[in-house]
Amino acid sequence: MRSHLLNDTTAEQYRRSVTAGVERVAAKIATTERPFTGVTVDALAPAIDAIDLDKPLHDTAAVLDELEDVYLRDAVYFHHPRYLAHLNCPVVIPAVLGEAVLSAVNSSLDTWDQSAGGTLIERKLIDWTTERIGLGPAADGVFTSGGTQSNLQALLLAREEAKTGTLAKLRIFASEVSHFSVKKSAKLLGLGQDSVVSIPVDHDKRMQTVALARELERCKQDGLVPMAVVATAGTTDFGSIDPLPEIAELCEQFGTWMHVDAAYGCGLLASLKHRDRLTGIERADSVTVDYHKSFFQPVSSSAVLVRDAATLRHATYHAEYLNPRRMVEERIPNQVDKSLQTTRRFDALKLWMTLRTMGADGIGQLFDEVCELAREGWKLLAGDPRFDVVVEPSLSTLVFRYIPASVTDPAEIDRANLFARKALFASGDAIVAGTKVGARHYLKFTLLNPETQASDIAAVLDLIAGHAEQYLGDSLDRAS
Repeated sequence: MRSHLLNDTTAEQYRRSVTAGVERVAAKIATTERPFTGVTVDALAPAIDAIDLDKPLHDTAAVLDELEDVYLRDAVYFHHPRYLAHLNCPVVIPAVLGEAVLSAVNSSLDTWDQSAGGTLIERKLIDWTTERIGLGPAADGVFTSGGTQSNLQALLLAREEAKTGTLAKLRIFASEVSHFSVKKSAKLLGLGQDSVVSIPVDHDKRMQTVALARELERCKQDGLVPMAVVATAGTTDFGSIDPLPEIAELCEQFGTWMHVDAAYGCGLLASLKHRDRLTGIERADSVTVDYHKSFFQPVSSSAVLVRDAATLRHATYHAEYLNPRRMVEERIPNQVDKSLQTTRRFDALKLWMTLRTMGADGIGQLFDEVCELAREGWKLLAGDPRFDVVVEPSLSTLVFRYIPASVTDPAEIDRANLFARKALFASGDAIVAGTKVGARHYLKFTLLNPETQASDIAAVLDLIAGHAEQYLGDSLDRAS
């Protein structure tokens, strides 16, 4: 079994095995005609259930053949131009190369004596990002597993900085369309169910600052503590960007921690055309970024950034066997001192490889392309009487629904849209997401693929309308 360990004696075997895997995936990507096969759980589960993990195949070629049947054939391929569903991006090749390197070397980014250069590369990328944001010379941060963890850590710091012994008095303010992780974080941090105050949004799905000011004032009057305001720069459902300068003013007025969840909108940091949409983010106390959304990185590649590096002490614990206190005095950089995680992948390498190959302008150009595509898509939807589109896009998201000319019952229209989404997924021809606006069901395009064209959007809209019309026709047949 030692023959499977990666070391100096097996380097050639490693090269052959990985090359075979890469060739298999490359062939699959080159010949994939749809984003999904349409396979069902009931069809795929038996094949996986039948595999006896206690009986290995002893040959990587055989394992790859098996993998073709249980994964590669039916995987959802985000690189396909008609994958239009969630915040999943196609990935750039330099980042995938970085993934291969970091997996093989297998550095753990918790301590210097496990990562050396990796620690310094991550710190350099954190500095690069905080400079792009404009957080100032005292800024710092750390890579995380994703936006949920970043939001959790940011709110942990805000809780500790609030300096109150009564958790029940703490309040977090976030828009009604903010990410679910805000409420989840509040629960994990031991705050009450009422700790998150939902602020209404305007027509463009942006936080209403008049309402925020009113709730902050009420919080003070009630003897409560405004722990944090979470502004969103790119909501999951609409891509909307809250009015950051106005929110920053209110946070300063009320002495409240300002966190900006820019997990989606962080791509604007590299934008050549639309960077101004993030004006005000430089005044935040903490920021969440997901490079694996709008920087075209493989999952996971994310970070939480803070204005004041000293606030990261709230996540610091020392263990003699890992990061004893004396290492701080010896100026030995241990990233675990800043992180909620201990063992942690060298995910920063992917972004490093990308920047060193493409540059920030290259990333920004790709993100600008999908933002422009969303504008084209909005024009198509706005000019198509078959559809109702909710808001003009701030980033690259479109929320809409099919509206039949002959049906007025909102519940029936809901069912037609739900059916269309399900039928489209089952066909594998395209994948779209769904959400609710008020009480009604809507469909959603999240455009993160520069290879997607307006013609793809138009074709998918026709497919959606066709499936919805089929449902309504069948419904009429059943009723007659």
